[in-house]
Amino acid sequence: MNSNRSKLKLDWCSYEAAKYAVMKWRYSKAMPAGKLVKIGVWENNKFIGVIIYSYGCSTSAGKRYGLKMTDTGELVRVALGKHENPATKIVAISIKLLKKQSPGLKLLISFADPYEKHLGIIYQAGNWIYVGPQGKDKRVRKYEKCGKIYNWRTVGGHLRKRKDLKNNVEGAKHLGFIPSPWAPKYKYLYPLTKKMRKQIELLKKPYPKSLTAPEA
Repeated sequence: MNSNRSKLKLDWCSYEAAKYAVMKWRYSKAMPAGKLVKIGVWENNKFIGVIIYSYGCSTSAGKRYGLKMTDTGELVRVALGKHENPATKIVAISIKLLKKQSPGLKLLISFADPYEKHLGIIYQAGNWIYVGPQGKDKRVRKYEKCGKIYNWRTVGGHLRKRKDLKNNVEGAKHLGFIPSPWAPKYKYLYPLTKKMRKQIELLKKPYPKSLTAPEA
C-alpha cells in the first residue's frame, strides 16, 4: 500500500527483515514469540522499519470483550528508524493491510510501557480507545543497573551463566540488578468493526497525559 508523501510504502516482509528493524530501532531489542504478521515500511525505496502484529502474550485477551482468540490481534512492535511520515499514519496504513489479510479480526490491543517513558501518544493520535492501566500483577518485571532498564529475559540470561546464584530476584541483586517498582502498562484498544467500536466506547477513559508514578 502506497502513500504520496515521501513515497511511503508498506508491504509484507520477511522475519529476517523484521528482526533487523527490531534489533536496530526498537528499545527492547527482542522479537516477540508466536505467529507474527510482519509489515515492512519503506520511504523513498529505503527500508526504515516494521510494524508487527500477533495474538499477543495471552490467548484469552479478547475473552473479556466476548471475542475468541482469532477475533483479536495485538500490535506488539513499532520499530521505525528515521522517517518523514508520521508514525500514526504508518500504523494506520498497517491496520488497513492487516484488515485485508485477516477480515475476521474485530479488535486490536496494544500497550504503552511507562518504564520506557511511553504514554501511547501514537495511539492517542490514531484515535485508539484508552481503557486504563493493565492488570494488578506486581511481580518484579523490570530491573535497573547503571541507569539502564532491563527486562527479566535479559537478567535471567545473566543468571543462567552463574551456577552459584539462584535464578530469582535475590540472584539478580547479587549481580547488581536493582528491582524496579511495579508500574502497569497503559492499555489501548482499536475496534475494527462498527459493532465493536460501539461496545468498546463504553469503556473509554481520558487519555493519560503524564506518566503514572510506579508503586513501591
